[in-house]
Amino acid sequence: MQQSCYHCGTKNPSAAYSSVVLNEMRFFCCPGCQAVAEAIVSNGLENYYSFRSELADKVSDKNNDILESLQLFDEDNITEEFVYQSGENREIQLSIAGINCAACGWLLEKQLSKLGGIRSVGANVTTKRLIVIWDDKALKLSQILQKIQQIGYLAKPFQEEQHEALHQQENKLLLKRLGLAGLMTMQVMMLNLGVFFDLFGQIDAQTKQYFNWVSLVLSTPVALYSAIGFYLSAWRALKARSVNMDVPISFALISIYVSGLYATTTAQGQTYFESLCMFVFLLLISRFLEQNARFKAAQISSNLFSHMPTTATLINEDNSHQSVLAKHLKIGQLVLVKVGEIIPVDGIVRQGNGQVNESMLTGEFQLITKQQDDKVYAGTINEVGTLVIEVLNALHHSVANQINQLQNRALLSKPRLANFADRTAHQFVMFVLIIAGLTYATWLFIAPDLAFWVMISVLIATCPCALGLATPVSLTCTVGYLNKRGVLLKRADVLEQLTQVDWVGLDKTGTLTEGKFIIKQLTNFSDLNEQEILKLASSLEQYSSHPIAAVFKEFSASDIVKDAQETIANGVSGEINGKTYRIGSARFCQVTSKDELASFNVFLTCGDTLLAAFLLADAIRPESARLINSLAPKYVSLLSGDNELAVEKLAQELNIKHYHAHLEPAQKLSIIQQAQHQGHTVLMIGDGINDAPVLAQADVSITLGLSTDLAKSSADIILLDNALDKIPVIIQQAIRTQRNIKQNIAWATAYNLLILPLAVTGSLSPLIAVIGMSVSSLIVVANATRLLR
Repeated sequence: MQQSCYHCGTKNPSAAYSSVVLNEMRFFCCPGCQAVAEAIVSNGLENYYSFRSELADKVSDKNNDILESLQLFDEDNITEEFVYQSGENREIQLSIAGINCAACGWLLEKQLSKLGGIRSVGANVTTKRLIVIWDDKALKLSQILQKIQQIGYLAKPFQEEQHEALHQQENKLLLKRLGLAGLMTMQVMMLNLGVFFDLFGQIDAQTKQYFNWVSLVLSTPVALYSAIGFYLSAWRALKARSVNMDVPISFALISIYVSGLYATTTAQGQTYFESLCMFVFLLLISRFLEQNARFKAAQISSNLFSHMPTTATLINEDNSHQSVLAKHLKIGQLVLVKVGEIIPVDGIVRQGNGQVNESMLTGEFQLITKQQDDKVYAGTINEVGTLVIEVLNALHHSVANQINQLQNRALLSKPRLANFADRTAHQFVMFVLIIAGLTYATWLFIAPDLAFWVMISVLIATCPCALGLATPVSLTCTVGYLNKRGVLLKRADVLEQLTQVDWVGLDKTGTLTEGKFIIKQLTNFSDLNEQEILKLASSLEQYSSHPIAAVFKEFSASDIVKDAQETIANGVSGEINGKTYRIGSARFCQVTSKDELASFNVFLTCGDTLLAAFLLADAIRPESARLINSLAPKYVSLLSGDNELAVEKLAQELNIKHYHAHLEPAQKLSIIQQAQHQGHTVLMIGDGINDAPVLAQADVSITLGLSTDLAKSSADIILLDNALDKIPVIIQQAIRTQRNIKQNIAWATAYNLLILPLAVTGSLSPLIAVIGMSVSSLIVVANATRLLR
């Protein structure tokens, strides 16, 4: 038994407090030390106990603010994996529990911006992450986390595994609340239908009162448990001296429940328990379906470092090899990278020759030849040869990580429509609350005994049920419609922006093209037929490790090749039936450059005789041309990292007037930002990791199911079946959805304008208000379901 406190070392004979740390049961002297230890573990900083050189100070039992005691959040050696240097400032990604809507993100951004030292804050509601950039000299990380906790949210440094667990936990909790609300709604509705329509014959007062008590019992768990999420969200907003859509919802729910409780206990008045249960059930099912779609998208999203190797082979000074963690490599050390391994850090080749697949960074699949003194980058794959690399940058400061930071900063800026929607929502909520308050105050002078009930009628009548459902139900139906067609939306609200897109950016390789070579042209200069030429080429290319060789391997290779030799980045030579053949580049095959051969890139020779020339090119997707035609008359621009000739040729074939070549990720991002600065609403379609920053920056972004995980993480829409033909379908569905939402909002608004005067003047009973509210909501839902057809 541990005889001292694991956290502070104080003698601990009783061992009354315990918790699991580093996979073992540890014992603590007081609740304070236990709470701090549990907070350390839950925030992903458990390694603190492995690295500490001395015991911590004893925590005061009376300290209610745990984060204030966690000074380790400000220690660089503990948080170096989470905190990035952003110029003179620091930057961190945080996972936020309990963030459900744009209002939650708005609240966090506004409240944190008030802290001195905060440079920028960006909330991503879809991924439930918060990106904070701050001046470490003016503000400490522990203070930021403390502020978030005071607002009412739990923040943790982003870690993929914990973020996934958080999604699972919230999804499971919401499903429990939804299931309970649905079960109770059915029971309460059956009881009250009998009362309303007298299905059981002449119901006496005693039986009706009995039904009220049963409804109260059944509705209480819905009001106190299923609806707790609305109350907590409203409380956070009110605590921060703000309002969100959950504020009037919570007021309405509490008012309905309190009025029903009063009516039941006093046997006077009407109860509205069926409205309470149905209201909660409809709101929860809409929120669950929308969150479930976001959750599926979040499962695909991943941290950039999931593309990085965990370990690397370090070459020691005595030339021995040692397996070490890649993140611990230091500048100047030598690393061995064998064929097929991922390069662990940015570095310079000191020994060996090879070819590297840099598609992770460039989006282009062609291998890049690397020789002594050439630079290589973390995350790229060594396809051919063995390399000895000198570390140039630690993994934390790699080019790949810089791309990740570009993506994060792009997420900081919100579209104009999102900001406008936030302002409108707040104005609507304030209007509802003011009207209810004025109604109550007025009726205190007219008829004090009716004031409360008239206010209840106003809250029920103007309750934002139909208006609250108008957008999410339509979006949920559209999400379901598109999911069945292989389209995954990560942000349902992106459909609104799709209808306003007037500027489209397109990646080349892997998006408009298939990202693989085909034989586009074969010119035969010999007496052999085409099949014999392909047979010779296939026989030689089976000894090549270059991706181009895969084009020929599908043909029959029955010839026996002797003394086959591959020259990296050039070609293959060998002897077939006593003759020496070569296949590869013009220089390798010793082909004299001629005008008629200028467009070819692979040659086949026998001795000094040219047998054939091949033009290998990236295959254009069949649907690319149809996509370009469907985007007219929008401004379409081809943005590629490929060479000028290849980009120009593709643009001509697809009739794209505007194109840019040799673009790096930062240059692509600059073009997108410039277009947005000019007032355009930008749609970006891409598939590579190099596209992640522009996919995040664009107002709307689309990627393919076969894209890199980082591209999927950054994009708003994923085409699971990689069919570009789905993009026009998405745009048309977005237009239908926008029209449907406007219809729903128009109906909800018209209903409120019609019903409000009746409720305010006391002409509308709460019962009629409940029925009207329910019918209004059902009409909205019924109209939205048309989007499923």
